[in-house]
Amino acid sequence: MKFRVIGLMSGTSLDGLDICFAEFEKLDQWTFQILKAETLPYSNVWENKLRHSIHLSAEELLELHTEYGFYLGEQVTDFIQKHRLDNIDLIASHGHTVFHQPQKKFTLQIGDGRAIKLVAKLPVAFDFRSQDVLMNGNGAPLVPIGDQLLFSDYHACLNLGGFSNISLTSQGQRIAFDIAPVNIVLNRLAQQLNKNFDENGDLARKGNINDELLQQLNSLNFYHQPHPKSLGIEWCNQYVFPLLENQDPLDSLATCTEHIAQQISKIINEHKVKNILFTGGGAYNTFLVDTIRAKTEAEIIVPHQEIINYKEALIFGFMGVLKLNNEINVLSSATGSTHDHCSGLMA
Repeated sequence: MKFRVIGLMSGTSLDGLDICFAEFEKLDQWTFQILKAETLPYSNVWENKLRHSIHLSAEELLELHTEYGFYLGEQVTDFIQKHRLDNIDLIASHGHTVFHQPQKKFTLQIGDGRAIKLVAKLPVAFDFRSQDVLMNGNGAPLVPIGDQLLFSDYHACLNLGGFSNISLTSQGQRIAFDIAPVNIVLNRLAQQLNKNFDENGDLARKGNINDELLQQLNSLNFYHQPHPKSLGIEWCNQYVFPLLENQDPLDSLATCTEHIAQQISKIINEHKVKNILFTGGGAYNTFLVDTIRAKTEAEIIVPHQEIINYKEALIFGFMGVLKLNNEINVLSSATGSTHDHCSGLMA
């Protein structure tokens, strides 16, 4: 049976809304084909709204939740009309994360799926994380189900987005966890140097590593906790950004890039990973990728652009298909919840 689905993903680095229209088919195993995909950059107005959403009052946040849902519906509708798409079974929307505090039993991804449905006039699956958090899970990472069923050719998959997260097979189980902040920190430092991001890592190449700062970053408690575990912007606000205050941004870029590479390569080596797929915006940071490569013997595969850019949106589309079929779409071995389950709300 075939399913044609639009997956929506808005990452913490706020580089835009990823829209991926894909076809999934299950024969002996699941296969996929990306038919159309694009990233729609946020306007300055929307970027500011989402960036500052963490500081809104309850009333303002509820208003934004609805407004962003209608915005997503409009973007999807324009995308469908532009590419003349038809026979769409479902829209699956991740939403935009504002709060992520699983230890307090809540996570919030705004963008009301009911508003998307009202505009796009198609079934919508949304809110994939909350149920897992209520089940004592981290609500993250969720992509391991897609890694297991769609990308099983690779021993491990690493996403280099706002945060880095890894998914791999260990002792017959798919485990996954966040490793370290990536673009959420690197972009902020690049912006201090009047760049939106550190293209190819060229700025970091010019900086000098601050050994004291590197040691402080590597000493943060998160890195010594067992998995499953996940990170959010709140953690960066509390522990990372204060360390970067009053530091030279160029040297901080070099130091943070080294820190990220050390943390990622440590995990790759600990788990004796043979080959690993790199995706997410950070996969274009050649300096970061080369720094990781120098610290591990694993084969690092940087795929073609379509997979780098749209793997997460693709997998949220796939999670929507599994939800539609009432099949497991969240792995407890990855999130730490009490058991595997089928998550998401339908509108």
